[in-house]
Amino acid sequence: MLRKQFHASLQYVIAFLRWTATGVLIGALCGLVGSLFALAVEAVTHLREHHAFLLYLLPVGGLVIAGLYRLMKLPLSLGTDEIITTVRTQGRVPVLMAPAIFLSTTLTHLLGGSAGREGAALQLGGSLGAAVGDLTHPRSDSRRIFELCGMAALFSALFGTPLTAAVFVLEIIEVGRINYRAFLPCVVSAVTAALMARLVGVPEEPWHLASGLQVVNALSALQALGVGVACAVAAILFCATMHLCGKTFRQVVKNDYLRIALGGVVVVLMSLMLGTRDYNGGGMSVIFAALGGQADPWAPVLKLVFTAVTLFAGFKGGEIVPSFFIGATLGCTVAGLLGMSPALGAALGLVGVFCGVTNAPLAAILLSIELFGAEYLPLFGVTAAVSFMLSGHFSLYHAQMFAEPKLGHAE
Repeated sequence: MLRKQFHASLQYVIAFLRWTATGVLIGALCGLVGSLFALAVEAVTHLREHHAFLLYLLPVGGLVIAGLYRLMKLPLSLGTDEIITTVRTQGRVPVLMAPAIFLSTTLTHLLGGSAGREGAALQLGGSLGAAVGDLTHPRSDSRRIFELCGMAALFSALFGTPLTAAVFVLEIIEVGRINYRAFLPCVVSAVTAALMARLVGVPEEPWHLASGLQVVNALSALQALGVGVACAVAAILFCATMHLCGKTFRQVVKNDYLRIALGGVVVVLMSLMLGTRDYNGGGMSVIFAALGGQADPWAPVLKLVFTAVTLFAGFKGGEIVPSFFIGATLGCTVAGLLGMSPALGAALGLVGVFCGVTNAPLAAILLSIELFGAEYLPLFGVTAAVSFMLSGHFSLYHAQMFAEPKLGHAE
């Protein structure tokens, strides 16, 4: 009996050491690549902000992106959905996906496409993690854990939120079912990547939320509930618009080159008509302004339109940062109507819309802590829970499955 117990304990120790080493390896690799990617996006964003003419090159940049994917023999529609599917089915991830998404996302940000970074992070990290898994465990179901570790590491390197990154990649694959076997290596890889990013010198985003903005009581909880309802509506509209635009764009303009060039022209014209560049790139300055209590009420709608045109024309990036933008500006506006601090409302909205579009409530709550601290944690919990429930089965990702329906299984 003692021998069996010792043997069982030893197996856990061996597994712990093996998965810890795996997490460190993938975290260091993906952390380094993620750091370079973050620095590249920051550099090209700085260039775009100081050289206004670059926006006019967006249609040409689109043609370059389409040509790059054609050269690498990758479909232009390849994205995060394919990464989620390969995790579930243990399918193969194209090795060339990593350089393709790195270069194309950087070019999108350089020329003013309205997109985020996390789509590239999940695809880049997933492809790198899968490559390591193919080299070390080609015939094992452990390959999917390598892929999840890569996704968590890249997300963590870009946003500096390791716990959010680890839980997020575990939640989004299948809502209601988490692969806890991958929890340790994902946490280790995410923490390692965050440390690597700091070592390389990736600047930390100035996330800040002043203390004492709101007393946490029954009234503020009801106000947070109201923000959560608005976030759920925004999440539904965001997901529905993104999917509808993607389908419509591909049906109306079937040629990849023509579609992406036209999309670039539309983004340029919209920017000129509005007379502002607030909706080009990720829009981080607008997010931080909202967290300071200032936002244009029309900003959520405009960002949604810009992002939909950009991504489904064929430009690369992601939807999470745009969801931050929409949530922060929406929350700032709604909070003012509810008698709540607009700055706190912006933070609640950012987390609430993120939760609604990804169906990842645990990651959303961890995100609120890692970005804004725990002072208003009960309010973030209320907003995330309401947004998660009322957004139904809408999702940014077609490949996301619901192992546990939100309304439960039919009797």
